[in-house]
Amino acid sequence: MAPMTPPRGLTALHLRQGHPDFLDLPWHLPLEEWTPKVCSRLVEVPKGLSRHTVVFVSYGADIYALKEMPVPVGQREYEVLRGLEERRLPAVTAVGFARVRAQDEHGEELGVLITQYLPSSLPYRVLFMNKGLERYRERLLDAMASLLVRLHVGGFFWGDCSLSNVLFRRDAGELQAYAVDAETSELHAKLSDGQRELDLMIMEENVTGGLADVAAMVELPATLDVYATAPSIRQRYERLWSEINKEISISPRESYRIHERIRALNELGFSVGEVDLVASGDGSQLRMRTIVTDREYHRHQLHNLTGVVAEERQAGLLLNEIREMKATLTREVNRSVALSVAAFRWLDERFRPTLNRLQKELGPATDEAELYCQVLEHKWFLSERAKKDVGLAVAVKGYVALRREQPALALLRSASVPLTTEDTLEDSRAETPPPTPKGAPLP
Repeated sequence: MAPMTPPRGLTALHLRQGHPDFLDLPWHLPLEEWTPKVCSRLVEVPKGLSRHTVVFVSYGADIYALKEMPVPVGQREYEVLRGLEERRLPAVTAVGFARVRAQDEHGEELGVLITQYLPSSLPYRVLFMNKGLERYRERLLDAMASLLVRLHVGGFFWGDCSLSNVLFRRDAGELQAYAVDAETSELHAKLSDGQRELDLMIMEENVTGGLADVAAMVELPATLDVYATAPSIRQRYERLWSEINKEISISPRESYRIHERIRALNELGFSVGEVDLVASGDGSQLRMRTIVTDREYHRHQLHNLTGVVAEERQAGLLLNEIREMKATLTREVNRSVALSVAAFRWLDERFRPTLNRLQKELGPATDEAELYCQVLEHKWFLSERAKKDVGLAVAVKGYVALRREQPALALLRSASVPLTTEDTLEDSRAETPPPTPKGAPLP
Protein backbone atom coordinates (compact mmCIF):
# COMPACT_ATOMS: atom_id res chain seq x y z
CA MET A 1 0.00 0.00 0.00
CA ALA A 2 1.36 3.42 -0.98
CA PRO A 3 2.11 5.78 1.91
CA MET A 4 -0.60 8.34 2.64
CA THR A 5 0.14 11.85 1.38
CA PRO A 6 -0.23 14.38 4.24
CA PRO A 7 -2.72 17.20 3.68
CA ARG A 8 -1.33 20.38 2.14
CA GLY A 9 0.08 22.69 4.81
CA LEU A 10 0.68 19.98 7.40
CA THR A 11 4.32 18.98 7.99
CA ALA A 12 3.94 16.76 11.07
CA LEU A 13 1.14 15.55 13.32
CA HIS A 14 1.61 13.84 16.67
CA LEU A 15 -1.60 12.23 17.97
CA ARG A 16 -2.64 10.02 20.85
CA GLN A 17 -4.66 6.90 20.21
CA GLY A 18 -8.43 6.91 20.55
CA HIS A 19 -9.04 10.18 18.72
CA PRO A 20 -9.66 11.22 15.07
CA ASP A 21 -6.72 11.75 12.71
CA PHE A 22 -7.85 15.33 11.85
CA LEU A 23 -6.51 14.89 8.30
CA ASP A 24 -9.68 16.29 6.72
CA LEU A 25 -9.11 19.76 8.21
CA PRO A 26 -7.88 22.69 6.04
CA TRP A 27 -4.35 22.76 7.41
CA HIS A 28 -3.10 24.92 4.51
CA LEU A 29 -4.96 27.90 6.01
CA PRO A 30 -4.26 29.80 9.24
CA LEU A 31 -6.89 29.07 11.88
CA GLU A 32 -8.27 32.61 11.65
CA GLU A 33 -9.25 31.87 8.03
CA TRP A 34 -11.18 28.71 8.88
CA THR A 35 -14.84 29.28 8.08
CA PRO A 36 -17.80 26.89 7.72
CA LYS A 37 -17.29 27.17 3.97
CA VAL A 38 -13.78 25.65 4.09
CA CYS A 39 -14.29 23.50 7.21
CA SER A 40 -17.68 21.89 7.77
CA ARG A 41 -16.59 20.58 11.18
CA LEU A 42 -16.38 24.03 12.79
CA VAL A 43 -18.68 24.52 15.78
CA GLU A 44 -19.38 27.44 18.10
CA VAL A 45 -19.05 26.86 21.83
CA PRO A 46 -18.78 29.31 24.75
CA LYS A 47 -15.14 30.30 25.09
CA GLY A 48 -12.99 32.67 27.08
CA LEU A 49 -10.35 35.13 25.97
CA SER A 50 -7.09 33.87 24.48
CA ARG A 51 -3.97 35.56 23.17
CA HIS A 52 -3.93 32.96 20.39
CA THR A 53 -6.43 32.02 17.70
CA VAL A 54 -8.66 29.16 18.88
CA VAL A 55 -11.28 27.22 16.89
CA PHE A 56 -13.46 24.23 17.76
CA VAL A 57 -14.24 21.24 15.58
CA SER A 58 -16.62 18.34 16.10
CA TYR A 59 -16.19 14.66 15.33
CA GLY A 60 -19.44 12.94 16.23
CA ALA A 61 -20.26 13.67 19.87
CA ASP A 62 -16.69 14.84 20.64
CA ILE A 63 -15.49 18.42 20.32
CA TYR A 64 -11.85 19.45 20.09
CA ALA A 65 -10.15 22.83 20.61
CA LEU A 66 -7.34 23.83 18.24
CA LYS A 67 -4.99 26.61 19.37
CA GLU A 68 -2.40 28.12 17.02
CA MET A 69 0.97 29.21 18.46
CA PRO A 70 4.73 29.03 17.81
CA VAL A 71 6.00 25.44 17.72
CA PRO A 72 8.27 25.57 20.83
CA VAL A 73 5.50 27.08 22.97
CA GLY A 74 2.90 24.60 21.74
CA GLN A 75 5.12 21.56 22.21
CA ARG A 76 5.95 22.63 25.75
CA GLU A 77 2.30 23.17 26.64
CA TYR A 78 1.42 19.76 25.19
CA GLU A 79 3.99 18.07 27.43
CA VAL A 80 2.85 19.98 30.53
CA LEU A 81 -0.79 19.04 29.91
CA ARG A 82 0.23 15.39 29.52
CA GLY A 83 2.05 15.67 32.82
CA LEU A 84 -1.07 17.10 34.49
CA GLU A 85 -3.08 14.17 33.18
CA GLU A 86 -0.54 11.65 34.49
CA ARG A 87 -0.78 13.30 37.92
CA ARG A 88 -4.58 13.25 37.68
CA LEU A 89 -4.85 17.00 38.11
CA PRO A 90 -7.90 18.95 36.84
CA ALA A 91 -7.05 20.21 33.36
CA VAL A 92 -8.14 19.74 29.78
CA THR A 93 -6.79 16.65 27.97
CA ALA A 94 -4.02 17.13 25.42
CA VAL A 95 -4.80 15.09 22.29
CA GLY A 96 -2.07 16.04 19.83
CA PHE A 97 0.20 18.64 18.28
CA ALA A 98 0.50 19.60 14.63
CA ARG A 99 3.24 21.46 12.77
CA VAL A 100 2.05 23.60 9.90
CA ARG A 101 3.97 25.41 7.16
CA ALA A 102 2.57 28.82 8.05
CA GLN A 103 4.77 31.29 9.90
CA ASP A 104 3.94 34.11 12.27
CA GLU A 105 5.04 37.75 11.88
CA HIS A 106 8.42 36.89 13.42
CA GLY A 107 9.08 34.10 10.92
CA GLU A 108 8.59 31.32 13.51
CA GLU A 109 7.04 28.04 12.40
CA LEU A 110 3.52 27.71 13.74
CA GLY A 111 2.00 24.72 15.42
CA VAL A 112 -1.50 23.79 16.55
CA LEU A 113 -2.20 22.31 19.98
CA ILE A 114 -5.22 19.98 19.99
CA THR A 115 -7.11 19.44 23.24
CA GLN A 116 -10.41 17.73 23.98
CA TYR A 117 -13.18 20.14 24.85
CA LEU A 118 -14.49 19.68 28.38
CA PRO A 119 -18.20 18.73 28.09
CA SER A 120 -20.74 20.79 30.05
CA SER A 121 -18.15 23.44 30.89
CA LEU A 122 -18.33 27.21 30.63
CA PRO A 123 -15.87 30.12 30.73
CA TYR A 124 -16.34 32.63 33.52
CA ARG A 125 -17.79 35.32 31.26
CA VAL A 126 -20.86 33.21 30.55
CA LEU A 127 -21.52 33.02 34.29
CA PHE A 128 -21.66 36.82 34.40
CA MET A 129 -23.41 37.49 31.11
CA ASN A 130 -26.25 34.90 31.19
CA LYS A 131 -29.37 35.53 33.21
CA GLY A 132 -30.41 32.65 35.42
CA LEU A 133 -26.87 31.70 36.36
CA GLU A 134 -26.43 34.23 39.19
CA ARG A 135 -26.12 31.63 41.94
CA TYR A 136 -22.93 30.28 40.39
CA ARG A 137 -21.01 33.53 40.51
CA GLU A 138 -20.09 33.21 44.17
CA ARG A 139 -19.36 29.48 43.83
CA LEU A 140 -16.66 30.50 41.38
CA LEU A 141 -14.52 31.77 44.27
CA ASP A 142 -14.44 28.41 46.05
CA ALA A 143 -13.82 26.62 42.74
CA MET A 144 -10.81 28.82 41.94
CA ALA A 145 -9.34 28.39 45.42
CA SER A 146 -9.85 24.62 45.34
CA LEU A 147 -8.30 24.35 41.87
CA LEU A 148 -5.16 26.20 42.95
CA VAL A 149 -4.81 24.03 46.05
CA ARG A 150 -5.13 20.83 44.03
CA LEU A 151 -2.64 22.01 41.41
CA HIS A 152 -0.12 23.14 44.02
CA VAL A 153 -0.45 19.88 45.95
CA GLY A 154 0.39 18.13 42.67
CA GLY A 155 3.53 20.23 42.08
CA PHE A 156 2.07 22.44 39.32
CA PHE A 157 3.30 26.03 39.08
CA TRP A 158 0.83 27.82 36.84
CA GLY A 159 2.53 31.11 36.17
CA ASP A 160 -0.57 32.65 34.59
CA CYS A 161 -3.60 31.78 36.71
CA SER A 162 -6.55 33.88 35.56
CA LEU A 163 -10.29 33.56 35.08
CA SER A 164 -9.74 33.34 31.32
CA ASN A 165 -7.50 30.29 31.76
CA VAL A 166 -10.13 28.30 33.64
CA LEU A 167 -13.25 26.40 32.60
CA PHE A 168 -16.00 25.82 35.14
CA ARG A 169 -18.05 22.66 35.21
CA ARG A 170 -21.28 22.10 37.14
CA ASP A 171 -21.10 19.81 40.12
CA ALA A 172 -24.40 19.29 41.96
CA GLY A 173 -25.02 22.96 42.63
CA GLU A 174 -21.34 23.83 42.96
CA LEU A 175 -18.63 24.43 40.38
CA GLN A 176 -15.46 22.50 39.62
CA ALA A 177 -12.65 24.41 37.93
CA TYR A 178 -10.22 23.07 35.32
CA ALA A 179 -7.02 24.59 33.97
CA VAL A 180 -7.12 25.12 30.20
CA ASP A 181 -3.86 26.98 29.58
CA ALA A 182 -0.35 25.89 30.54
CA GLU A 183 1.94 27.97 28.30
CA THR A 184 3.88 29.44 31.23
CA SER A 185 3.56 26.47 33.57
CA GLU A 186 6.04 24.09 35.16
CA LEU A 187 5.75 20.70 36.84
CA HIS A 188 7.83 19.99 39.95
CA ALA A 189 8.02 17.21 42.50
CA LYS A 190 6.93 19.78 45.10
CA LEU A 191 6.38 23.52 45.06
CA SER A 192 8.28 25.82 47.39
CA ASP A 193 6.45 28.42 49.47
CA GLY A 194 7.99 31.05 47.20
CA GLN A 195 6.54 29.45 44.07
CA ARG A 196 3.10 29.22 45.65
CA GLU A 197 3.31 32.85 46.77
CA LEU A 198 4.25 33.99 43.25
CA ASP A 199 1.36 32.03 41.74
CA LEU A 200 -1.07 33.61 44.21
CA MET A 201 0.22 37.10 43.43
CA ILE A 202 -0.23 36.49 39.70
CA MET A 203 -3.72 35.12 40.34
CA GLU A 204 -4.75 38.21 42.31
CA GLU A 205 -3.52 40.58 39.62
CA ASN A 206 -5.12 38.62 36.75
CA VAL A 207 -8.46 38.02 38.47
CA THR A 208 -8.79 41.71 39.36
CA GLY A 209 -8.06 42.66 35.76
CA GLY A 210 -10.53 40.11 34.41
CA LEU A 211 -13.33 41.31 36.67
CA ALA A 212 -12.61 44.92 35.77
CA ASP A 213 -13.10 44.02 32.10
CA VAL A 214 -16.44 42.34 32.85
CA ALA A 215 -17.56 45.23 35.07
CA ALA A 216 -17.10 47.55 32.11
CA MET A 217 -19.72 45.53 30.20
CA VAL A 218 -22.20 44.33 32.85
CA GLU A 219 -23.05 45.24 36.41
CA LEU A 220 -21.38 42.87 38.85
CA PRO A 221 -23.30 41.69 41.92
CA ALA A 222 -22.43 43.49 45.14
CA THR A 223 -20.80 40.33 46.52
CA LEU A 224 -18.24 40.32 43.70
CA ASP A 225 -16.33 43.54 44.16
CA VAL A 226 -13.65 44.03 41.51
CA TYR A 227 -10.90 44.68 44.04
CA ALA A 228 -12.05 42.43 46.92
CA THR A 229 -12.74 39.23 44.96
CA ALA A 230 -9.16 38.14 44.25
CA PRO A 231 -8.08 38.59 47.91
CA SER A 232 -11.16 36.57 48.89
CA ILE A 233 -10.03 33.70 46.62
CA ARG A 234 -6.58 33.88 48.23
CA GLN A 235 -8.10 33.76 51.74
CA ARG A 236 -10.14 30.67 50.81
CA TYR A 237 -7.02 29.09 49.31
CA GLU A 238 -4.97 29.74 52.44
CA ARG A 239 -7.67 28.30 54.74
CA LEU A 240 -7.90 25.13 52.68
CA TRP A 241 -4.11 24.83 52.30
CA SER A 242 -3.67 25.23 56.05
CA GLU A 243 -6.33 22.61 56.77
CA ILE A 244 -4.81 19.89 54.60
CA ASN A 245 -1.24 20.59 55.76
CA LYS A 246 -1.69 21.11 59.48
CA GLU A 247 0.04 18.86 62.00
CA ILE A 248 -1.62 17.63 65.17
CA SER A 249 -0.15 16.19 68.35
CA ILE A 250 -1.46 12.88 69.66
CA SER A 251 -0.45 10.58 72.49
CA PRO A 252 0.47 6.93 71.79
CA ARG A 253 -2.92 5.92 73.27
CA GLU A 254 -4.90 8.16 70.90
CA SER A 255 -4.57 6.16 67.70
CA TYR A 256 -8.27 6.76 67.00
CA ARG A 257 -7.40 10.39 66.24
CA ILE A 258 -5.46 9.21 63.19
CA HIS A 259 -8.66 7.79 61.72
CA GLU A 260 -10.61 10.91 62.74
CA ARG A 261 -8.13 13.09 60.89
CA ILE A 262 -8.29 10.92 57.76
CA ARG A 263 -12.11 10.93 57.82
CA ALA A 264 -12.14 14.72 58.18
CA LEU A 265 -9.96 15.09 55.09
CA ASN A 266 -12.10 12.55 53.22
CA GLU A 267 -15.16 14.67 54.04
CA LEU A 268 -13.41 17.57 52.30
CA GLY A 269 -12.94 15.26 49.32
CA PHE A 270 -9.21 14.63 49.76
CA SER A 271 -7.66 11.18 49.49
CA VAL A 272 -4.88 10.51 52.01
CA GLY A 273 -1.83 8.80 50.61
CA GLU A 274 0.42 8.64 53.67
CA VAL A 275 0.46 9.43 57.38
CA ASP A 276 3.71 10.55 59.01
CA LEU A 277 4.07 9.99 62.76
CA VAL A 278 7.14 11.57 64.34
CA ALA A 279 8.03 11.53 68.04
CA SER A 280 8.07 14.93 69.70
CA GLY A 281 10.90 16.15 71.92
CA ASP A 282 10.00 14.42 75.21
CA GLY A 283 8.69 11.24 73.55
CA SER A 284 5.28 11.44 75.22
CA GLN A 285 3.58 12.85 72.11
CA LEU A 286 3.56 12.09 68.40
CA ARG A 287 3.32 14.69 65.67
CA MET A 288 0.97 13.53 62.94
CA ARG A 289 1.11 14.86 59.39
CA THR A 290 -1.13 13.58 56.59
CA ILE A 291 -0.09 13.66 52.95
CA VAL A 292 -3.04 14.18 50.61
CA THR A 293 -2.93 12.98 47.02
CA ASP A 294 -6.00 14.46 45.31
CA ARG A 295 -9.46 15.86 45.95
CA GLU A 296 -11.40 13.00 44.36
CA TYR A 297 -12.12 10.72 47.31
CA HIS A 298 -15.85 10.39 46.66
CA ARG A 299 -15.33 10.11 42.89
CA HIS A 300 -13.04 7.13 43.41
CA GLN A 301 -15.43 5.48 45.85
CA LEU A 302 -18.47 5.89 43.59
CA HIS A 303 -16.60 4.62 40.55
CA ASN A 304 -15.32 1.59 42.40
CA LEU A 305 -18.85 0.73 43.55
CA THR A 306 -20.83 1.48 40.40
CA GLY A 307 -18.60 2.39 37.48
CA VAL A 308 -20.34 5.79 37.32
CA VAL A 309 -18.03 8.71 36.50
CA ALA A 310 -19.01 11.90 38.36
CA GLU A 311 -17.61 15.11 39.75
CA GLU A 312 -16.66 15.17 43.44
CA ARG A 313 -19.82 16.75 44.89
CA GLN A 314 -22.07 14.80 42.51
CA ALA A 315 -20.40 11.62 43.75
CA GLY A 316 -21.02 12.63 47.37
CA LEU A 317 -24.76 13.08 46.73
CA LEU A 318 -25.03 9.80 44.82
CA LEU A 319 -23.19 7.95 47.58
CA ASN A 320 -25.71 9.38 50.05
CA GLU A 321 -28.50 7.81 48.00
CA ILE A 322 -26.68 4.49 47.93
CA ARG A 323 -26.29 4.60 51.73
CA GLU A 324 -30.02 5.35 52.04
CA MET A 325 -30.71 2.32 49.84
CA LYS A 326 -28.43 0.27 52.09
CA ALA A 327 -30.38 1.38 55.19
CA THR A 328 -33.71 0.54 53.51
CA LEU A 329 -32.51 -2.94 52.48
CA THR A 330 -31.10 -3.57 55.95
CA ARG A 331 -34.51 -2.82 57.51
CA GLU A 332 -36.26 -5.04 54.98
CA VAL A 333 -34.12 -8.14 55.56
CA ASN A 334 -33.33 -7.38 59.21
CA ARG A 335 -29.59 -7.88 58.72
CA SER A 336 -26.65 -5.85 57.48
CA VAL A 337 -26.41 -5.43 53.70
CA ALA A 338 -23.10 -4.73 51.95
CA LEU A 339 -22.71 -1.30 50.38
CA SER A 340 -21.80 -2.99 47.08
CA VAL A 341 -25.16 -4.82 47.08
CA ALA A 342 -26.98 -1.55 47.74
CA ALA A 343 -25.01 0.10 44.92
CA PHE A 344 -26.14 -2.60 42.47
CA ARG A 345 -29.78 -2.19 43.50
CA TRP A 346 -29.49 1.61 43.26
CA LEU A 347 -28.12 1.38 39.73
CA ASP A 348 -30.80 -1.10 38.68
CA GLU A 349 -33.81 0.48 40.39
CA ARG A 350 -33.10 4.22 40.51
CA PHE A 351 -30.20 5.58 38.51
CA ARG A 352 -30.59 3.79 35.17
CA PRO A 353 -34.43 3.84 34.99
CA THR A 354 -34.44 7.58 35.81
CA LEU A 355 -31.86 8.41 33.14
CA ASN A 356 -33.66 6.24 30.57
CA ARG A 357 -36.90 8.14 31.14
CA LEU A 358 -35.14 11.52 31.02
CA GLN A 359 -33.43 10.56 27.78
CA LYS A 360 -36.79 9.72 26.20
CA GLU A 361 -38.28 13.01 27.38
CA LEU A 362 -35.35 15.41 26.95
CA GLY A 363 -32.87 13.68 24.65
CA PRO A 364 -29.31 12.49 25.36
CA ALA A 365 -27.45 14.09 28.28
CA THR A 366 -23.79 15.07 28.18
CA ASP A 367 -23.48 14.81 31.98
CA GLU A 368 -25.69 12.03 33.33
CA ALA A 369 -24.53 12.36 36.92
CA GLU A 370 -25.35 16.08 36.99
CA LEU A 371 -28.75 15.42 35.41
CA TYR A 372 -29.60 12.89 38.11
CA CYS A 373 -28.42 15.29 40.83
CA GLN A 374 -30.69 17.98 39.42
CA VAL A 375 -33.63 15.57 39.72
CA LEU A 376 -32.64 14.86 43.34
CA GLU A 377 -32.58 18.57 44.09
CA HIS A 378 -35.98 19.02 42.46
CA LYS A 379 -37.31 16.10 44.51
CA TRP A 380 -36.07 17.85 47.64
CA PHE A 381 -37.75 21.10 46.57
CA LEU A 382 -41.12 19.42 45.83
CA SER A 383 -40.96 17.44 49.07
CA GLU A 384 -40.31 20.60 51.09
CA ARG A 385 -43.30 22.27 49.50
CA ALA A 386 -45.59 19.24 49.92
CA LYS A 387 -44.32 18.59 53.49
CA LYS A 388 -43.70 14.96 52.56
CA ASP A 389 -41.47 12.86 50.29
CA VAL A 390 -43.10 13.09 46.86
CA GLY A 391 -41.07 10.21 45.42
CA LEU A 392 -38.67 9.95 42.50
CA ALA A 393 -41.34 9.48 39.80
CA VAL A 394 -43.06 12.77 40.62
CA ALA A 395 -39.70 14.53 40.80
CA VAL A 396 -38.79 13.29 37.32
CA LYS A 397 -42.11 14.47 35.88
CA GLY A 398 -41.79 17.86 37.54
CA TYR A 399 -38.18 18.24 36.45
CA VAL A 400 -39.05 17.49 32.82
CA ALA A 401 -41.78 20.16 32.93
CA LEU A 402 -39.35 22.65 34.47
CA ARG A 403 -36.64 21.95 31.91
CA ARG A 404 -39.11 22.58 29.09
CA GLU A 405 -40.12 25.89 30.66
CA GLN A 406 -36.54 26.92 31.48
CA PRO A 407 -34.10 25.66 28.81
CA ALA A 408 -31.22 27.46 30.58
CA LEU A 409 -31.24 24.64 33.13
CA ALA A 410 -29.63 22.45 30.49
CA LEU A 411 -26.60 24.73 30.57
CA LEU A 412 -26.10 25.23 34.28
CA ARG A 413 -28.62 24.69 37.02
CA SER A 414 -30.19 27.85 38.38
CA ALA A 415 -31.95 28.06 41.73
CA SER A 416 -35.01 25.86 42.07
CA VAL A 417 -38.21 27.79 41.49
CA PRO A 418 -41.86 26.86 42.09
CA LEU A 419 -43.45 24.95 39.25
CA THR A 420 -46.49 26.30 37.50
CA THR A 421 -47.50 22.97 36.00
CA GLU A 422 -50.75 22.13 37.74
CA ASP A 423 -50.77 18.39 37.07
CA THR A 424 -47.35 18.08 38.72
CA LEU A 425 -48.73 19.74 41.83
CA GLU A 426 -51.67 17.35 41.86
CA ASP A 427 -49.40 14.33 41.42
CA SER A 428 -47.20 15.44 44.33
CA ARG A 429 -50.26 15.71 46.58
CA ALA A 430 -51.71 12.37 45.51
CA GLU A 431 -48.73 10.02 45.56
CA THR A 432 -48.24 7.88 48.65
CA PRO A 433 -44.72 8.65 49.83
CA PRO A 434 -42.05 6.14 50.81
CA PRO A 435 -40.21 6.68 54.11
CA THR A 436 -38.64 10.13 54.29
CA PRO A 437 -34.97 9.82 53.26
CA LYS A 438 -32.19 11.10 55.45
CA GLY A 439 -29.53 13.43 54.18
CA ALA A 440 -31.64 15.01 51.40
CA PRO A 441 -29.45 17.10 49.09
CA LEU A 442 -29.27 20.79 49.89
CA PRO A 443 -30.40 23.33 47.31
